[in-house]
Amino acid sequence: MSSPAIRGSGRTGWSPGFLVKLALIALVDALGVYAVLAAWSADSWGLLAAMVALLLVANWAYFSKRALPLKYILPGLAFLLVYQVYVVAYTGYVAFTNYGDGHNSTKEQAIEALLVQNERRVEGSPSSPLTVVADGGTLGFAIVSPEGVVEAGTAEEPLAVVDGASVEAGRVTALPGYEVLEYAAVLERQQEVTDLRVPVSEDPNDGSVRTQDARTGYVFTSTLTYSAASDTMTDTTSGVTYTPNDDGQFEAADGTTLPVGWRVLVGLDNFVTAFGDDRYAGPFGKILLWTFAFAVISVASTFLLGLFLAIAFNDARLRGRRIYRTLVILPYAIPGFLAALLWSGLLNRSYGFVNEVLLGGATIPWLTDPVLAKLAVLGVNLWLGFPYMFLICTGALQSLPGDVLEAAKIDGAGRWRTWRSITLPLLLVATAPLLISSFAFNFNNFTLIYMLTGGGPRFDDASVPLGHTDILISMVYSVSGLDGTAAKDYGLASALSIVIFVVVATISALAFRRTRSLEEIA
Repeated sequence: MSSPAIRGSGRTGWSPGFLVKLALIALVDALGVYAVLAAWSADSWGLLAAMVALLLVANWAYFSKRALPLKYILPGLAFLLVYQVYVVAYTGYVAFTNYGDGHNSTKEQAIEALLVQNERRVEGSPSSPLTVVADGGTLGFAIVSPEGVVEAGTAEEPLAVVDGASVEAGRVTALPGYEVLEYAAVLERQQEVTDLRVPVSEDPNDGSVRTQDARTGYVFTSTLTYSAASDTMTDTTSGVTYTPNDDGQFEAADGTTLPVGWRVLVGLDNFVTAFGDDRYAGPFGKILLWTFAFAVISVASTFLLGLFLAIAFNDARLRGRRIYRTLVILPYAIPGFLAALLWSGLLNRSYGFVNEVLLGGATIPWLTDPVLAKLAVLGVNLWLGFPYMFLICTGALQSLPGDVLEAAKIDGAGRWRTWRSITLPLLLVATAPLLISSFAFNFNNFTLIYMLTGGGPRFDDASVPLGHTDILISMVYSVSGLDGTAAKDYGLASALSIVIFVVVATISALAFRRTRSLEEIA
């Protein structure tokens, strides 16, 4: 007796559904193996372990008959782990480190960077005929030593003797395992060539070969030397010795430090800086209050306007309701970042449409005065947000049970009494979760702030690039240094992100508890 798979498949013995599943699993496995190999080459062992675990679970889930529910929830669960849980966990880890400018690598990488950045040409060192070569997409150098020996290497592979090379007029013209680049190809990658350093040997203290003209190589050695035995860095020109400190830097006896450090755990230092350092504590308090005010006022104003319009356009006696509703939701159809950018131009003090046309050439500083800038942010957010509230309120009003409203009318309840005792409680039950999500969204409404005001105008008394319309998330962006206005400090930015998460999570939990009480009342 043949199996079901064989009976439904013709010659192959496999059903079409099984073949499709097999093809999908093969594709997932191929992508997973690629990610595993990439993690292996990057020495990212945590990512490698996670990818292997996901691959094993995926294969077990889709080939096992016992894991039927997991077949449907595994994709969503995998994305949740990768894009949510991992991101939150990594942010929490970074918050307890000094990750940022000068501390963005491991100790080994910091040592290598210090040695490279302090390179000087060895006095009296001979010049060597040099040829630019490539190993796949990786550039390298091939040199002819004074003894006539051909050596080649890349930034990752030190110089090594290569047999079988062709040398003409003292210069390498062909090299086994490498491609000799033509002059035009060298010009296209000129910056890469001049930045390239090929180590002379495995010992970084022996220096590296560099070139400026892609024809002659010189040996450069660092003015710093590193001793692995004593774990110290010594400046050969001054004789000063630097030892590692607890902050992830090499420090001399007089307290001076070398500019490149490495990531270390710093405990609660970032949180102490956020709340205790005057550079951040003062602006943080102001920005925190404004963030709460911005989120609360935005939710309240957009909800009230959206509710008013929903009630008005829900009246059956109003003619052309469909046209009005279409016009009302037009702002919602425009991407938020584009709308905020347009309003930034409309509210420009010198040539904006509002001042030039609507106000007859006035020069009102909508975006440069602290108070007016906040009003502008709230006004633009109202224009962007009320269509959403209009839609959800319209849906909630149209879903109210008609028999309940009819019973209230029979019992003699007036419009106001019906609205206050029946319509509004039922409306809040339907819209309260959406209001909570709207609060969380506006609490982190980075796009509006960044596109409309950029957080400005800046605080006059602050030494950090923060402004009157900055909210916590835009403050995090500025502190992180991604906008180029300050040194990068990912540790402090991550600590502030955790503060934002705690605030939003606490308020959301309390609000959802209140939502349950509304359901009981209704």
